[in-house]
Amino acid sequence: MLRIRSVSLTVAIVSGLAGAFGTGGLAQAESLTVGAPPSVRAVFTEILPMFEREYGASVNVVYGPSKTLSHQIEQGAPIDVFLAAGVDEVMQLHKKGLTLNGRPRIYAQTSLVLVMSTDSLATLVSLHDALPNRTTRIALGDPRTSSLGDITARAISRLNPTYLDKSRSHIVHAAHSEDIINLIHTGKADVGLVYRVDAINGGQVRISDEAPTGSYMPVQFGQAVVWTCRETSLGVAEEFLDFMMSPRIQKLLLKYGFDPVPSHR
Repeated sequence: MLRIRSVSLTVAIVSGLAGAFGTGGLAQAESLTVGAPPSVRAVFTEILPMFEREYGASVNVVYGPSKTLSHQIEQGAPIDVFLAAGVDEVMQLHKKGLTLNGRPRIYAQTSLVLVMSTDSLATLVSLHDALPNRTTRIALGDPRTSSLGDITARAISRLNPTYLDKSRSHIVHAAHSEDIINLIHTGKADVGLVYRVDAINGGQVRISDEAPTGSYMPVQFGQAVVWTCRETSLGVAEEFLDFMMSPRIQKLLLKYGFDPVPSHR
């Protein structure tokens, strides 16, 4: 189930005091609903208060796997801005005429890594060694619901083109990195493939293989204003996208473990 986290700089502590605000404060603030991946949850603790303070907007965030959010947007979900944990989902919406501000822009970048529990006494293993070992339980993103699942499937296919076509009882699927990390932390999986930024911010896993496919494979995150954006929120939605691309926010993304975005974006 998707979770909605409302962040606002102006909060009525007691309902009885609401009338004291009159027509000022939050009553006149613009509102924005952002669909975003759990990968940005940590950095949003800094980004959202900054944006709300500077633009006078109230931001609600719907966190969920990008494929799930994309499907909901297609069906008319009330989302103004879509930040995906990949590019394909936003690009597909764009090709269907369901974005309002041109081609998706790349706002963040990370990579795929193999992780294991920080409590594990096992030595570090590579994905190349883990795949054929039927005693190693591997947690992977579900390609039916998430960008992570698609990217993971492509990465594994580079090493073993037929691996995912076979029945693998030691594979456990999860919606996104947070779920994979939880499976490893609770002992339901031994290793898992997640985004590097999630491994850094998760706090419960250590990176076992930095380049599981044998080389660095960049994963770019795309963003766009989508067709379900309310007319009254269109202006602030475009400002939010520009805000995410600003040098200071790009620097903040690095602080939280994202990789630098290529300058040719």
